Amino acid sequence: MCKDEILQLIEDEDIEFIRLQFVDMFGNLKNVAVTPCQMDRVLNNEYFFAGSALFDNLYRYDEELYLHPDLDSFVVLPWRPQQGRVGKFICDVCDADGNLLSLSPRTILKNTLEKVNQKGYTSIVDAECEFFLFHTDENGLPTVVAHERAGYMDVGPVDFGENARREMVLNLEEMGFEIESSHHEEAPAQHEIDFRQGECLKSADALTTFKFAVRSVAKRFGLYATFMPKPKMDIAGSGMHLNFFIKDKDGNNIFQTADKKQAKYFIGGILKYAKEMCAITNPTVNSYKRIISGFEAPNEINWSTKGENALVKLRRNFGETKVELRFPDPSANPYLALAVCMAAGIRGMEEKLDPDEVMKHQKGCEKHLPENLKDAICLMEKSEFMKSVLGKEFVELYVKLKKQEWRDYMLQVSDWEINRYLVKL
Repeated sequence: MCKDEILQLIEDEDIEFIRLQFVDMFGNLKNVAVTPCQMDRVLNNEYFFAGSALFDNLYRYDEELYLHPDLDSFVVLPWRPQQGRVGKFICDVCDADGNLLSLSPRTILKNTLEKVNQKGYTSIVDAECEFFLFHTDENGLPTVVAHERAGYMDVGPVDFGENARREMVLNLEEMGFEIESSHHEEAPAQHEIDFRQGECLKSADALTTFKFAVRSVAKRFGLYATFMPKPKMDIAGSGMHLNFFIKDKDGNNIFQTADKKQAKYFIGGILKYAKEMCAITNPTVNSYKRIISGFEAPNEINWSTKGENALVKLRRNFGETKVELRFPDPSANPYLALAVCMAAGIRGMEEKLDPDEVMKHQKGCEKHLPENLKDAICLMEKSEFMKSVLGKEFVELYVKLKKQEWRDYMLQVSDWEINRYLVKL
């Protein structure tokens, strides 16, 4: 869309608020809202904000940063009122000179994809995202209460979230998503919506919009949607499965060959760097409680054409051969997760990494993903691969802030510790 088309759409659709959205380094969605009278300023890339917001205010960044809206990302939010409607942009974060900021997650993905494109490839990603729908308390705050006993692919009335999930799908389709399917997942109150979005940057944008839409619609039903990987023990956690394939200059899927050679090399790269990527693909303390708990959550460095608990699967979906990554979870920043996964797969293709050979050279604990966030952070800190994808400055800052998160966690005294040790010791 061009500027004039957007201004005309704002007038025709009676849009009174426009949200300028971006994600911080951890994937949290941020935004400011402006009225139509500010659109000339917005479309001229003149809107600035305090840079610390890019780091969730955990790091002091004294420079002012600028929001450059991606004009093609403009969409009207269908769940908002028909009068006085709300639209939104996804924005790039830039410095005062108009340059893309190297510490911005969207910039990191763009830079990665530029290198992929220079090799003559286009990366395509579909996502399968799981989440929980819980009740809220009398103050509207989230709980972990569900009151349902539905399981995998159950239907209403056992599936209490069926109506909310249907409304989510309809709203997403109105926003341009192509929804493949939606269903109740394995755990009570757990749901999954699968969608096709295409090229990698568009898929990352779609994932941030998807989470925003799901939470917004859930609230209308008096529910809270959470993408926390493991909100309750003794039930399955939520994953964010990513399905990749690569197109050549002629638009052909290079994984779609009889020997699947390039697909296997892509898998080899993922297996080689999976442990080093975990601080990005599984970025929270809670992420590792999903990984080590079972329930088909993968933790062994392996691949398969069958089986639900493989780290990586080679599969056919809608007639396309794809590589499915099953270890990322929905707490991941989608821009960073797609950047490191794509870079690892492409490196595997360049180095012709046979996945079986990669597995053969791993011993002991090397055969498994990290058991906790601290171990994942240490692996990332030492990884030259991660620094080459994310940038040394980004890795150093991310590691610093994640180490503080781990320290904050270790200072907590849990109910489990009280119940186990208070009487005995």
